Amino acid sequence: MTRIQVFDPAMCCSTGVCGPTVDPNLVKFAADLDWLKSQGVAVERFNLSQQPMAFAEDEDVKASLQAKGEGALPLIKVDDQVKSRGTYPSRDRLAEWVGVALPPPSLYTEAIRELVSIGAAIASNCEPCFKFHYDKAKKLGVSREDMLQAVRTAQSVKEAPAKSVLHLAERYLTEQPSKVFETPEIKLLSPAPSSGCCGGSSETNGSCC
Repeated sequence: MTRIQVFDPAMCCSTGVCGPTVDPNLVKFAADLDWLKSQGVAVERFNLSQQPMAFAEDEDVKASLQAKGEGALPLIKVDDQVKSRGTYPSRDRLAEWVGVALPPPSLYTEAIRELVSIGAAIASNCEPCFKFHYDKAKKLGVSREDMLQAVRTAQSVKEAPAKSVLHLAERYLTEQPSKVFETPEIKLLSPAPSSGCCGGSSETNGSCC
């Protein structure tokens, strides 16, 4: 099993992701290490303030500290070979070092998320939501054409059930009763004699919900 060792500078906790202000680089690196673990890579982290003996006992780390001081940290080793000093590597670099293939990039980008949110705002008739996500999409460089397409798609989805129930009502009110109840799909939609449309008992005087 491939093993990666991280020798961190002095931090308040094992990952540095704590306290009132958190370095986003540490958050990202902690997530990258968790991803490596999920890929079967053994991960060890050592904190200078909490595990000083691990630094003193590793010859590579000790030599780096003597040469550069804490500027040599973080120091990254893969299978006992030093790979980097003084910086937290990217996930791409970590994957390359341990021989793990990166997953394909996600299609669900920030821009796509805002287009979905615009569509949801239209579907829920939420004007503040639309304005908020329109502004965010605009800042991300989303074109008006793409936003308009999202609106049209949402409107089509929104109108579909309305058209369906109107069609059902029209059939009930304009066609002969015998023809209406002959259709299997209408039978499924017809309330049972002993209950209302929401599953209530017949004692509800036939009211719906």
